[in-house]
Amino acid sequence: MIKKVVLSTLGVALTSSLLVGNAQAGEVLDRVKEKGFVQCGVSQGLPGFSSTDEKGNWSGLDVDYCRAVAAAIFGDATKVKYSPLSASERFTALQSGEIDLLSRNTTWTQTRDTSLGINFAGVTYYDGQGFMVRKDLGITSALELDGASVCTNQGTTTELNMADYFRANGMSYEPVVFVKADEVVAAYDSGRCDVYTTDASGLAAQRTKLKEPNAHMVLPEIISKEPLGPAVIHGDDQFFDIVKWVINATVEAEEMGLTSDNIAKLLIDSNNPTPAQQRFVGTEGSLGENLGIDAKWAYNVIRQVGNYGEIWQRNVAPLELPRGVNNLWNNGGIMYAPPLR
Repeated sequence: MIKKVVLSTLGVALTSSLLVGNAQAGEVLDRVKEKGFVQCGVSQGLPGFSSTDEKGNWSGLDVDYCRAVAAAIFGDATKVKYSPLSASERFTALQSGEIDLLSRNTTWTQTRDTSLGINFAGVTYYDGQGFMVRKDLGITSALELDGASVCTNQGTTTELNMADYFRANGMSYEPVVFVKADEVVAAYDSGRCDVYTTDASGLAAQRTKLKEPNAHMVLPEIISKEPLGPAVIHGDDQFFDIVKWVINATVEAEEMGLTSDNIAKLLIDSNNPTPAQQRFVGTEGSLGENLGIDAKWAYNVIRQVGNYGEIWQRNVAPLELPRGVNNLWNNGGIMYAPPLR
């Protein structure tokens, strides 16, 4: 129902229509529920983040957040379909409604957040742009790349950062750009360019596809901040809230010590669950009601997909990337979730 409330702020009376009770679904959430699945935009193949095996099964950190959103909405993490998108296609696909959720190693920037009609729901991976070269070039620093030809993806922050870096350091370069990530990797591997630049996580992932991975090295310089995370279209605040709090729930669960293995015991047979744990699994409070979904939404996310640490271990750890700033705030990193209460 609608309740009229008069607020007084600094002596000025304001009238506001406030929704009371369950959150009201918007166009995107209604569409998702009607279809019975989340259409999720992912990369065309980036190991550790979103890629397929020989049977066509998708996996990766970005994929797991698609699954987590499905678990929260439907209680079933399998209720997802995937749309592999190039960097230049991803925003149009979200704007047109071709996808419901973009979870594709995408950097949150001010321009993207304010001019494309989209909302970033949070950060699932803190990254930074780096450079990879062949070891036999004898280069040990990005400051030695004057005159180099550099391969990268078209329509990315990587292109812009590269231009800024070379210009700021008084160096020239020849950009060699492609739409698809696999085209960039193939061009670099064939010797069409001297350098491959993208996010450091992407370099680690794509290095595994090269003919001789050990013949290449990532230079020490990180030239940008690349906070990566899922995005949704403007206009459906409830769907935005669900995606945002799914991300927060995976981080909060790791901090609370809740895992896919032990959370069921907490819900069914626990001697002394804390109030925070009771709220998390939905046996106390109204966290699910506030989002307009089942009270066990966070329980379903962790039981079926896992906490942030489990998602990292399953997908990113095999790339031998240090967790670094992606550790929890109380373990030397900057991963920090607002409280679920």
